[in-house]
Amino acid sequence: MSFLEVRDLTVAYGAIQAVRGVSFTVEQGQIVSLIGSNGAGKTTTLRTISGLLRPVSGEVLLDGEALHALPAHEILARGVAHSPEGRRLFARMTVEENLRLGAYTRRDEHGIVEDLDRIYALFPVLGERRRNKAGLFSGGEQQMLAIGRALMSRPKLLMLDEPSMGLSPIMTQKILETVRELRATGTTVLLVEQNALAALALSDRAYVIDLGRTTLSGSGAELLADPRVQEAYLGEGVAS
Repeated sequence: MSFLEVRDLTVAYGAIQAVRGVSFTVEQGQIVSLIGSNGAGKTTTLRTISGLLRPVSGEVLLDGEALHALPAHEILARGVAHSPEGRRLFARMTVEENLRLGAYTRRDEHGIVEDLDRIYALFPVLGERRRNKAGLFSGGEQQMLAIGRALMSRPKLLMLDEPSMGLSPIMTQKILETVRELRATGTTVLLVEQNALAALALSDRAYVIDLGRTTLSGSGAELLADPRVQEAYLGEGVAS
C-alpha cells in the first residue's frame, strides 16, 4: 500500500469533465510531480485531493484511509496541506497572521511558536518582516509565505501548485531548493510545476497528465530522457 493513492479519479465542472480517470501513487518521503499542459487537469486533481472539489468517481487514500468523501478541514487535520496556485494570501494581514492561519486546526500554542521559528529559519526574510502586511511583499516572498503557511499544519503531505509561477529564475531556484530541503527533513511533496525540466530534475517520480488522464509515468530521470516528454513539455524536438 502506497502512502497516497489516487485511483481512477474523475472530476467535473458541471457537464465538463476536467479529470477523466487520473491514477497515481506517492510514497512517503518522495517528491512526486504532475506535469502537463495548461488545462490538463493537474490543479483540479490537487483541489480534489484537498477536499475543495468532490470527485464524480474514484478514490483518494492516505495511509489507506479514504479522503475523497471528507470535508476540506478534516483532510487538513489528517495531514494534507495545499499551497494553491496564485498563493491566495490575505494581503491586509501580517506575515505572522497569515502563518497562524495555517495552524488553525491546532491547539498547541507552544508547538505553533516552535513552528513559526522553524519557518523564519527556513525563510529569513519572513522573520525579518513578520509584522509587515503580506500584500507589500514581492511575488517570491509571497510564495515563501504561502509555503510557510501550508507547513504550519505540520503536514504529512505538502501539495504545491505552481510555486514558481511569475517568479524570476533566481527566485524559482530558491523555491525549488527549499522543496528539496523539505524532502531531506522527511516531508512528502506532491508538486505541480509549469517548469517541467526543473520539476523532473527534482522529482523521485513523475506523472504526465494529458486531457484529464494519466498518460505516462516513471522516475524523474526516466521522463527527462523520454523523447515524447522532451518534445511535448521540454521544448526539445525529436530529430528525424
